Amino acid sequence: MANELILIVEDNEKNRRLARDILQVKGYRILEAETAEIGLELAPKEKPDLVLMDIQLPGMNGIQALKKLRADEATRAIPVLAFTASVMPQDRREIMEAGFDGFLAKPINLKEFIASVAKALGGASGGDA
Repeated sequence: MANELILIVEDNEKNRRLARDILQVKGYRILEAETAEIGLELAPKEKPDLVLMDIQLPGMNGIQALKKLRADEATRAIPVLAFTASVMPQDRREIMEAGFDGFLAKPINLKEFIASVAKALGGASGGDA
């Protein structure tokens, strides 16, 4: 596995940097976007293998951005994981009902984060991405 391209859409620089650093150590290539709008420009051009999408973004939120990704034939099949601090059961239910392929909680639990990314990319293992 690894060498897959992952687009991180996250407005918080520290969260974005942490996710980037973890994923790069595991061998993934990274694209970064501070807003949903930038992410929506990058996704059809770069065709990432996975998108990590924050929910609370300036401007368009992550749920609205997911709807646009799913509506576009070029990006419809890209798996998208919610990457969010909104971890209350109601928040989680709403996020998953919106059509995300999975859920990554912030702050990051390293083992769960790596396992969830590997699973979303089709990997069976939980730590050897």
